[in-house]
Amino acid sequence: MTHVAHPYVARIGINRDWRSRWFTADPKKFREYLRTDAAIRAFLEKKLRSMSVDAIEIERSQKAIRIIIKTARPGLVIGRSGEGAVTLKKELDLMLRKQKLTDKPEIKLDIEEIRSPESSARLVGLMVADGLEKRLTFRRVMKQTIEKVMANRDVIGVRLMLSGRLGGADMSRTEELKKGRIPLQTLRADIDFARVTARLPYGAIGIKVWIYRGDVFADRKAGAATTTTTTDRREAPARERAPRAPRSNRTA
Repeated sequence: MTHVAHPYVARIGINRDWRSRWFTADPKKFREYLRTDAAIRAFLEKKLRSMSVDAIEIERSQKAIRIIIKTARPGLVIGRSGEGAVTLKKELDLMLRKQKLTDKPEIKLDIEEIRSPESSARLVGLMVADGLEKRLTFRRVMKQTIEKVMANRDVIGVRLMLSGRLGGADMSRTEELKKGRIPLQTLRADIDFARVTARLPYGAIGIKVWIYRGDVFADRKAGAATTTTTTDRREAPARERAPRAPRSNRTA
């Protein structure tokens, strides 16, 4: 029981979906699709590193491949008049040609905006990495980041862990800071997790981020509908109710 499970993997099918959505019964195509997905993610993570990209999702059909980029700065990815998106699509097409695929799929590129970057674990990890790469002290970066994340009303708890040669020390160590609740063993808990690496002159520093955004219930809509119905019944207008008979004022 000493192995640590990834919070995202443990919740697939409960409140998470796969990042790559496709299916094939051919083992040869399965290997090809898997290799292509890994190449696409590596290319986009390197190309869009400074553009606050949270997730890259891939969907496949019989003749097309759809790439969904979720970012907090969609304007940087799209560019002026859509020039950035067109250039990125051409570079993806050129990269896929080098993969020597059996079928040439049509590329569809979708860019989605993230409204609340403070509730995304990967974006928070990138914020910490940027602060460390600017030579700020790691304790200051951790405290400021946690205060900024907890200021978001969607976040209930956050946990931040740094490991490596912190502060340029000769011996590596691990520092952790936590605020709020992080129920890792509750599967209905909406926990976002990410690993980010900060590249510094004296070595790499690993960053782990956990963000707890509340519980997700499958029948939340049904419960809300029931509550609304009960409330409407309680607040029915007085004129729709049957009139009561007047009380008698006689005393015994």
